Amino acid sequence: MSHVIEVRRAPTSETIPLVLALLVAVFAFQLNASMLSPALATMERELSATAAQIGLTQTAFFTAAALFSLFLPRWGDLVGRRKILVAMMALTAVGCVVSALAPNVTVLFLGRVIQGVAGPTVPLTLIMLRQQIPNEKQYGLLMGIITSVNGGIGGVDALLGGWLAGNFGFRSIFWVMAVVCVVAVVTVQLFTRESTAEFTPPMDWKGVAPLAVAIGALLTAFNEAGKLGDANWLLFGVLVVVGAAGIIAFWNIEKRQEHPLVTVEYMKQRRTWALLLTTLLTMTGVFAVMNGLLPNLGQDVENGAGMGADVVSWYTLTPYALAGLVMGPIAGALAAKLGYKRILQIGLLGSTLGLIIAIFIADAPNRWVLFAISLFIGVTYAGIANIMLNGLGVVLSPADNQGYLPGMNAGAFNLGAGISFAILFAVATLFADSGGGYAAGITAGAVIVGLAFLCSFLIPDPETITDTLAAKEKAAAAAGTADHKE
Repeated sequence: MSHVIEVRRAPTSETIPLVLALLVAVFAFQLNASMLSPALATMERELSATAAQIGLTQTAFFTAAALFSLFLPRWGDLVGRRKILVAMMALTAVGCVVSALAPNVTVLFLGRVIQGVAGPTVPLTLIMLRQQIPNEKQYGLLMGIITSVNGGIGGVDALLGGWLAGNFGFRSIFWVMAVVCVVAVVTVQLFTRESTAEFTPPMDWKGVAPLAVAIGALLTAFNEAGKLGDANWLLFGVLVVVGAAGIIAFWNIEKRQEHPLVTVEYMKQRRTWALLLTTLLTMTGVFAVMNGLLPNLGQDVENGAGMGADVVSWYTLTPYALAGLVMGPIAGALAAKLGYKRILQIGLLGSTLGLIIAIFIADAPNRWVLFAISLFIGVTYAGIANIMLNGLGVVLSPADNQGYLPGMNAGAFNLGAGISFAILFAVATLFADSGGGYAAGITAGAVIVGLAFLCSFLIPDPETITDTLAAKEKAAAAAGTADHKE
């Protein structure tokens, strides 16, 4: 008679403080990422800056977040994950104070770059959660709860940011962010356990440098391309060449390193390139539709619903974020039962379907149709696909290098977001004579998410990989059961 090996469930007295501490850290990052969105016009006015200058400070934050994501999770493997997360939150608080006191855009830019150190918060919290929650079903549910916040705190972050900027000026937003970061420092230090990889060689800084240069150059290139007619295409070309050279240099350095950031063997495996490609395509197809095209369509008087800027978020961004917040824990629990890959594919298929429907409503939208589409894609993408892509980065990672795949996956999320605005807005602009080009831009997004769905079949099932933490824990549990019987 066969016996199913059930790994120990962590007691509630342990999980509640752990999850609350990790949630505060994710809140801190999410506020840095999204709370400023409604305050950009206020920042222009109070700093006597242009929209382009303020936009550049936002780009600086997301680019820095992508670059820090590439190596901080792996560094956490080696020197202590709690230590790195606490340091990240403390530095982010410093960045918030710098931004709050900024007398001009240059200092604000510096503050936003420092705040970007929070970039890998979500992957790092998921790795820490995995270390303390060995039971697969329990981990799946809690992972869904933590990751669901990453899509926006039910839209409350943006609404609160708008209210603070309107009543107390933009600086008040940074002070609120700083307070949350300090709370995260305290709770993470008190309520999480320190953990490292089993084997802790020196950090591969030689590999980090060319990888950071490559991703930084590519992100900057796609941000430049997103300017379309105002873009400096020579600069774009140079940056793409620099990015490609950085990737080639990274590959060659990793082949020769005794303790590489990522072994070439891991890079060749489907768990690495198939997951990163699926994440990149998913973000490219969805991000600019939900954060740009649909809100713009809602506000377009000639081709869209003609809503005001103060109203449009309630019908587009808020239902999208709320649906993700509610669906995330459900998706995590289902993944533990049915498999991460299967739930991911349901989410990607649903997202593609939602975008296809959005194509047909783009010609004659009203606010309630936009609300319904945003809610549907909030469930399928923010609540399912996004959660599973983050989760797969953790559960597919080898036990001896848990930080590399979540870190690189976070880089793929950020790179996809940048490419999304460049490609989808370029398509919309090309077809601007046809109802503002919204249908064309959304069509491009639907095709790209469809490609992500096909690419997801190349991702291996986590249960088929023998070197993951889950596989090792099950083997240890099985060995313990056998010893007990003897």
